[in-house]
Amino acid sequence: MTDMPEVWLRGPVAGIPPVLQPVAHSLLQSLEEVKRHLTGLAASQIWTRPGGAGSAGFHVRHAAGSLDRLFTYARGEQLSSGQMADLRDEGPENSDVDAAKLIAAFETAVDRALQQLRATQDTTLLEGRGVGRAQLPSTALGLLFHAAEHTQRHMGQMATICAVVVSGGRPTS
Repeated sequence: MTDMPEVWLRGPVAGIPPVLQPVAHSLLQSLEEVKRHLTGLAASQIWTRPGGAGSAGFHVRHAAGSLDRLFTYARGEQLSSGQMADLRDEGPENSDVDAAKLIAAFETAVDRALQQLRATQDTTLLEGRGVGRAQLPSTALGLLFHAAEHTQRHMGQMATICAVVVSGGRPTS
């Protein structure tokens, strides 16, 4: 993966509408980041919270869950009770969930998101969408782009936490 350019420099993702290519590129880049940083880490490292910060496991689990929730709102739907339960379960560490399980769960979330992007009609992108119980105003396009941006933000945090955990908190130079 490191010999290749970033995903956005590899050309269009098949079947994704041109205006949504940045969303697809961002999500695929995030998947590569998860694989690169979590592979080889022990579950204890994945769930370590240096200085009380969120663990790498939290950031991956939260990114997958929020991706699902934001894409649900982009479809114009409200969250299910299962999605609400999943949201409550994102925070606590779970040392039973290792790198392979986290990677698989995140990959599933990205695959579902890409399927939705492929099925999204350009004509729906500027339609209004309500977010959350308060039905705060957004659009389908706004939600899809926010999902990509939010996911990338958590991948940056995950990568930093992994670096700190792997180094044992010691500076590397």
